[in-house]
Amino acid sequence: MHSFILRRCAQLVPTLLGISLLTFSMIHLVPGDPAQIMLGERADAASVAALRTEMGLDQPLYVQFYRFFVDLLHGDLGRSFRTHEKVTTAIAQRFPATFELTFFSMVLAILGGSGAGLIAAARRGKSADYASMIAATAGISLPIFWLGLMLILLLAVYLPIFPISGRQSPHIYFPPHTHFYLLDTLLDGNLGAFANVLWHLVLPTLTLATVPMAVIARMTRASLLEVLGEDYIRTAWSKGLGEKTILLRHAFKNAFIPALTVIALQFGYLLGGAIITENIFSWPGLGHWLFLAVQARDFRAVQGGVLLLATLFVLINLLADILYAWLDPRISYHK
Repeated sequence: MHSFILRRCAQLVPTLLGISLLTFSMIHLVPGDPAQIMLGERADAASVAALRTEMGLDQPLYVQFYRFFVDLLHGDLGRSFRTHEKVTTAIAQRFPATFELTFFSMVLAILGGSGAGLIAAARRGKSADYASMIAATAGISLPIFWLGLMLILLLAVYLPIFPISGRQSPHIYFPPHTHFYLLDTLLDGNLGAFANVLWHLVLPTLTLATVPMAVIARMTRASLLEVLGEDYIRTAWSKGLGEKTILLRHAFKNAFIPALTVIALQFGYLLGGAIITENIFSWPGLGHWLFLAVQARDFRAVQGGVLLLATLFVLINLLADILYAWLDPRISYHK
């Protein structure tokens, strides 16, 4: 197992190098000049040329990539063209918002999807099965932007239960020690602020969790139906074990292994795909920041953000591989 983890960590280096090169190439292929965008359409050519020189955009692409890669080896992602702040500082301040949103969305998706898939498999061919799968199909089909707007309209406008946007109310203040607001409020001992931050999480979490919840539900149902047809399950039935014991202690653990792959992939997708949800709810996270960076052709910000998300995606899949061996001892990584 240790050798497998070391091999996967070694593979991370060329993977991230390839991702950084691909991201660098693609962002430079996007039409638009960052200097021109920053100065405006009425800026004269001399001012644009001077700003391009100041930002290093007048150098050949291979020189720009070399400088980016050398700075990356020293842990420096450069400064944002748009805000002039260090990219590492900006990411450190905004990533916690994205992680909080993604984490709670994934927890909701796992609990709801696994539960729905378990009920559907246990009641195959009955009304509960049909209802669960219809809901799962609808969850996959509904556009996130439409669902988010409908939730805002229903639960924040017509029924003013939840806040429309942001991570906290304007009158709430607490020291941002870690920028993980739930943790910061607990460290500050401010339970009122904790409840306020948690309340702001509800609508964006529901919106972001819909698609992965539907995918996990369908995968869990399919895996459980396959496992329930195995010989050892029939043996358990013949021994007189109860349905709850058979489903939860014998079938679900083995059926969860294929679903684990989907969960790992969905978690990675949510980290990088929260852009739409963050823009709908004005969530000040990494996705919203990257959206503004792409609009402004902020090369360094985009490269840094994408590189972080790619690293997390690879690490999440590594964790999933390790969990396989924990769930199923028959899986070996010695070869």
